[in-house]
Amino acid sequence: MNKLVSQIIKFLFVGGTAFIIDYSLLYILTEFIGFNYIISAAISFIISTIYNYIASMYWVFVSKYTSNRQKELKIFILLSISGLIINQILLAILVEQFYIHYMISKIVVTIIVMIWNFITRKIFLEERV
Repeated sequence: MNKLVSQIIKFLFVGGTAFIIDYSLLYILTEFIGFNYIISAAISFIISTIYNYIASMYWVFVSKYTSNRQKELKIFILLSISGLIINQILLAILVEQFYIHYMISKIVVTIIVMIWNFITRKIFLEERV
């Protein structure tokens, strides 16, 4: 149980810093560069996911693919694409259907995607010890 608690704390730290990257880029790309929030969200999500991969796979999870990083990366990318799809759909629904500002909507969506990421990475990427 202590290992899981430690892992969750590390995951939250990595996720928190990835969120700062994601959220900041979303705001900058939308408000200063002038991109549509959906395009900004995709770009910021992808950049924060790259950071998240590096930090997660070297600090949070013990990979079951240490001898095959290419396979690990492919699985991570597939899981991240599913997270991006969830991110984009929920963000659009909250903004377009419920008229919630995109920056507030992003917070809600991030919580949902963070839970998705933790569960799927534990299932598909972590070594069972």
